[in-house]
Amino acid sequence: MKSGLADTTAKPAATATDGTPDATRDTMPGAALASMRDVLSGLLDAAAAGTAAAPAAPTAPIAPAALDHETRLHADDHEALRLWLRLLTCTNLIDAAIRLRLRADFNVTLPRFDLLAQLYRHPEGLKMGELSQRLMVTGGNVTGIAGQLEQEGLVTRLPHPGDRRSFVLSLTGAGRRSFARMAAQHEQWVVELLGGISAGERDALHGLLARLKTSVRAAAVQEAA
Repeated sequence: MKSGLADTTAKPAATATDGTPDATRDTMPGAALASMRDVLSGLLDAAAAGTAAAPAAPTAPIAPAALDHETRLHADDHEALRLWLRLLTCTNLIDAAIRLRLRADFNVTLPRFDLLAQLYRHPEGLKMGELSQRLMVTGGNVTGIAGQLEQEGLVTRLPHPGDRRSFVLSLTGAGRRSFARMAAQHEQWVVELLGGISAGERDALHGLLARLKTSVRAAAVQEAA
C-alpha cells in the first residue's frame, strides 16, 4: 500500500519484484532484525486494535474479541514467536470479518469470492487445473464450486479447444457484474479494517513485511536445496 506522498526530489531506490528495496536484500545484522521485529510488532498491535474496534457493517456485526493465537504465549517466549502469532492473529481477524460480511451482504463464501476474482482477472478464462494452482486448493474443491456457479449462471464451463480432456471456466456477463459489485465493497471493508493505523504506518508495515517475506522465502529455499 502507498502512503499517497510523492517524493519529487529524488528517485526511489531500485526494488525487487516483490517490492523489497535491493538495499535490504542483503543479510541484516541481528540488532537490525530485532529492531525490525519491534517496529513490526508495534504496527501490527495497532492494526489489530483498530480491526477489533472498527465499526462493523450494520448487516454483519463483528464478533467481540475472543481467544486468539496470542493467548497461548508465555512471558518467556521468544520475540520472534510473539511476532509470528501476532501476524496470525491479525490475518485471522481480518479474514473472519470479511467472511462474515460477504455472507451477510452477498450470501457468498470466501472461496467462491476468490474463484470469481481469479476469473475476473482473466476474461479469456482459466483451465480447472490453473484455477486449482492459483487458489492453492484441490481440483475437487474447484469442481464443486464451479458447478454451483455454473448453475447460477455466473460462469461457463467449456471444453478446452486444444485439450478436450480439460475444461475452461470463464465469467458470464452476469458473473462479471456480480463480482464487480462485491469487489468494490470488499475493498472498502479492507480499507476500514486497516483504518486503525495511519497511511504512513501502513506504508512502513508494508515495507517491513516485504523484507520479512524475502527473508523467510530465502530460508525456505536454502532448506529445500
